[in-house]
Amino acid sequence: MRIEVIPLRSSARVRPGDDVGELILGMLGDAGVELRDGDVVVVSEKVVAKAEGRLVRLAEVVPGELAKELAAAGDKDARVVELVLRESKRIVAARGGVLVVETKQGFVCANAGVDLSNVEEGYAKLLPEEPDESAERIRRRLEAESGRRVGVVVADSWGRPFRLGSVGVAIGCSGIAPLADLRGRRDLFGRELRSTVVAVADCIASAANLVMGEAAEGTPAALVRGLRVLGEGRAKELLRPEEEDVFRFQGGLTR
Repeated sequence: MRIEVIPLRSSARVRPGDDVGELILGMLGDAGVELRDGDVVVVSEKVVAKAEGRLVRLAEVVPGELAKELAAAGDKDARVVELVLRESKRIVAARGGVLVVETKQGFVCANAGVDLSNVEEGYAKLLPEEPDESAERIRRRLEAESGRRVGVVVADSWGRPFRLGSVGVAIGCSGIAPLADLRGRRDLFGRELRSTVVAVADCIASAANLVMGEAAEGTPAALVRGLRVLGEGRAKELLRPEEEDVFRFQGGLTR
């Protein structure tokens, strides 16, 4: 198997109301790339969030007492902390100005995905409300225009509690099977695999992240070619149930 990861570049500023599928089609055209059956398009969640109007003007945010308290403890902007709290079901952990929360979408991540990078001064970006649905809309547009069967991953960059550095993760997907369950198969020595489940969608997001980087509007998407992962599923399937999660604890702050 040979895999290609092709960067899709754009200098366009994404605005609320933009059609992300149309933007990607334009990037494919600029790159001289035609979609093939089995291709997976990875797009930055920042692009999706901006197109869906998930931008908040900080001057209009009034922080509550808890946000002020947490902000003071971490030397943070209380308005940003207030947005983190609004986007969260509960706080899982807090240390050094970083809030690890469970978001309303069910993700466990730092600062609920609230971000000030690659947005206009005075604004903050929130995560897409339903990234699986966003991926579905983009996939349908790409397939309708190209006549090809493809997959779409909406990707973000997250840190991890037990390792340094960020990696690409899939927060939304459509047209692919997000997990590959290898349980029941045999290893090289004939032993049965009992716990091996591969997070395929996250692996794809990380591969694309290597060429997309963090400057989301310079290379806001990538094409991953050569995989055989098309199928059914949603990124929500990647979320570990709370009862199996050794990181979260029961005493978190519920919002």
